[in-house]
Parts: sequence; C-alpha cells; structure tokens
Amino acid sequence: MSQYKDPAFNEPQKADSHKHKKTLQVQLNVKTVVIGAALTTLLASSGCATSSLLESNSRVSTQTTKTILSEDQIVAFGRPAQALPKTPNATMVIVGEKNSYVLTQGGTEMVSLLSNLTPKNIQVDNDMSFYVPNNNGYFQGEMKLSYAKLKDEFKRSDYQFFLQNNGRDCTSASDQRIDAQRFCFSIPVKGAIYPQVSNLSMIQSNYRALSKPYTVSFYTQMQQDQINRSGTNAAQKLILLPFALAFDVVTFPFQLLDN
Repeated sequence: MSQYKDPAFNEPQKADSHKHKKTLQVQLNVKTVVIGAALTTLLASSGCATSSLLESNSRVSTQTTKTILSEDQIVAFGRPAQALPKTPNATMVIVGEKNSYVLTQGGTEMVSLLSNLTPKNIQVDNDMSFYVPNNNGYFQGEMKLSYAKLKDEFKRSDYQFFLQNNGRDCTSASDQRIDAQRFCFSIPVKGAIYPQVSNLSMIQSNYRALSKPYTVSFYTQMQQDQINRSGTNAAQKLILLPFALAFDVVTFPFQLLDN
C-alpha cells in the first residue's frame, strides 16, 4: 500500500531551508565586506608607511650641508704683472695671505669701479664668500661694494657712471641723517685659485693696507652621508689648480703709500 505525502506537509521544511540558506548568504556577504575593508585599511596604511619611508630616505640622501673649505685674509686688490698661462682672461687678483684668487669673469667691471671711484668712499662687503662646486680650483660668486659721499659732492658724471655700471641707490637712514647718498654694486664673478703671489712681502711692506681687514671664504655643498664617510677634516681642504704657479701682482694705484 503506497503512502500518500501531503505537499503541504513539506512546505514548512522547504521554507525553513530556504530561509536558512539566505541567512548564511547574508552572513557570508557581511564577513566578506568586513574582511575586504580590513584588507583595504591594512594595504592603505602599509602604503602610507612605505611612502613615508621612501620620502624620509629621499630627504636624507639629498640633504646637503654648507662646508667651509678655507678662509683667508685679504692683503690687496691688483692685477697680474704678466699674462697667466692657461688663464689669459685674468683681469683682477684678490691677494690673500694664503693664496691668490684670480678673477676670470667680472674682473674688468671690478677694475673699472676700483679705478674710477674715490678709494676712501668705497666699502667692500665684508662677507666675501665664494662657492666652489667641485673643489677643483674654480670658484664663483658675487663681489659686492658700495660707494657713498655727501650729496653735494656728486656730479652729473658720477650718476652717469653709476647707470653704466648697474649701480643702484641703497641710501640708508644713517646716510640720510648726514645728507649723504650711497650706491651699491653687485658683480657676478668667476675665478681660479692660485698659490700665494711671489711678491707678497713687498706688497705688505711698501703698500698701504686696506681701509679695514677683509676676509674671503670658500665653501662647497656636501651631502650629509658624504661628510659622515669622509670625516669633517677631510672636507675642509681647498684644492688649487694643478697647473697654477705663483706670479707677481701689480696693485691698484690707490694702495701706494704716500711719499
């Protein structure tokens, strides 16, 4: 005798089974979303950390420090007494106690200023600091000086000279109080480092000293890791040109002693 199964009897079981599957699917989807969000957060934070590390390493590797290679006391300003081999365009020399600093660019302009302006009214910027990019005997920078005197002492020709040589009015409040006027000059220069001039002792004994002591310094830019590897002392030696030889210098006339 076959058993009769009422379809209505199985409907509640099917409904319960369907509802259970749907609940499991929802829970699975929720877990997937949670895990995905966690992974995204983890990767994002990892990426930020990696990016920060790379940026930090980049900053360390590119950090540079100004390193002073040499300082020297200036004795005089002059010109080479004879043409210098391999430096035919040498027009002016900064005579130092240790070395000689030959200007190969900007020297003509400096000679013009020092030769045409009244010496007692010239002030040279005391912070003469030149950059030596590769420490191979060549330097670059700016020569800065000012020229001041009472306004009623200036002539039309003076102002014309200032215009021709890119002079700019830099009169200070202190100048104005005494009715004076000041003009500033900034000249880009390049040069080569030579040994001490041959006639230094003669210059020191026979020529008038500069109006006040002037110091010239030379520096380069070094990465911090290079300084750590080489040591500070190794980085402080100024290198001269391998072909540079000592020579005589002729100073400007205003440095002659009065008889």
